[in-house]
Amino acid sequence: MATRTLSSFLSDMAMPVARRLNPEAARALLEIRADKATAARVNKLARKCNEGELTAAERMEYEGSVVAGEYLALLQAEARALLARRNGS
Repeated sequence: MATRTLSSFLSDMAMPVARRLNPEAARALLEIRADKATAARVNKLARKCNEGELTAAERMEYEGSVVAGEYLALLQAEARALLARRNGS
């Protein structure tokens, strides 16, 4: 079996959810944002990562946040596409 990229895996995981979106759920999904404390923590971890200063635990936390962010971004892209199709754009 060929090795899959994380992006392709996340996309495959997002599609069953995206196929079940209705316009109301799509609009609600587009409103999801990290709260201020979470965004600040991720930004701090990103800075430490760029400086090569993450501990092993911080690296796991940061990598998890990146994966979660990518998954949400994929779902939101599908939500935008659904709404665009519904609006005839």
